[in-house]
Amino acid sequence: MRCPYCGHDDDKVVDSRSSKDGAAVRRRRECLKCEKRFTTYEQVEELMPVVVKKDSRREPYDRSKVMGGLQVACRKLPVSQKVLEDVCDKIEKFVMDRSDKEVNSSEIGEMVIRLLHKVDEVAYIRFASVYREFKDRKAFINELSRFMKK
Repeated sequence: MRCPYCGHDDDKVVDSRSSKDGAAVRRRRECLKCEKRFTTYEQVEELMPVVVKKDSRREPYDRSKVMGGLQVACRKLPVSQKVLEDVCDKIEKFVMDRSDKEVNSSEIGEMVIRLLHKVDEVAYIRFASVYREFKDRKAFINELSRFMKK
């Protein structure tokens, strides 16, 4: 493993433990050159389904895109990184558990909206306003009205 500090590629494992409910192994490593410590995670590489976008383009599922959308929606709100990781884990599990090799981006977006609704009301409205691409105030107000009824 290449050291993130000095780039040296020789290290030793100082500590190793199970992580993410047994789905990964967390390793603390120490660079043999600069002696700084860093953490790595090892997990089974699974083939993720392909995401079918609105314009019919296909691209590999990318957890970082989901996390990026969540972080933008939750910016300056009292939502912890752990909660965002849990939401991402649920979405990833949903995508992985499907028997299809493809998943529509709209299914992922709707699941994000459902989960954000439970996490934070403002984050939900922020994400929905971008995801649903409201064309005018009326569409936005309709969404707010539907939200208030839930």
